Amino acid sequence: LVLDYSLEYNLVLQEYFTSKFQKFGFLNHKAIRENAEKKIIEYDIRSGQGPITSARSMSGGNQQKAIIAREVSRDTDLIIAVQPTRGLDVGAIETVRERLVQAADNGVGVLLISEDLDEIMSLADRILVMYEGRIVDEVPAEGADRERIGLTMGGIKL
Repeated sequence: LVLDYSLEYNLVLQEYFTSKFQKFGFLNHKAIRENAEKKIIEYDIRSGQGPITSARSMSGGNQQKAIIAREVSRDTDLIIAVQPTRGLDVGAIETVRERLVQAADNGVGVLLISEDLDEIMSLADRILVMYEGRIVDEVPAEGADRERIGLTMGGIKL
């Protein structure tokens, strides 16, 4: 997020150069505004002044929802989500989790990096545990043993 940019321009950071948002090098401000209005509704982004709201003035949860809206709606093969729900309220956490699951269901690879074991257990298909920069364990999420994961997270070899 570029905090000094408006929400509408933050929502097209990765795509402003595409034909959808520009022509002959000139930004299509109407298309950018329409994109923002759609994503504000679709992702429940609460912004005081709508699309022209400064990203800096938004809550952390709404900033995170804006990032999710931008990244999940792109045509991409992979999303790397690092601590995507850290510090968010319950409603924002649910929105972020739902969108990551939806992306995975649509065939996008989602790499979730998190210290929140509950989050990992509820979202992951496969869990890789790292300790001191190395992968030390791999388990399928379904039926994963919390104790085993916790021990390997602490460096205990099983």
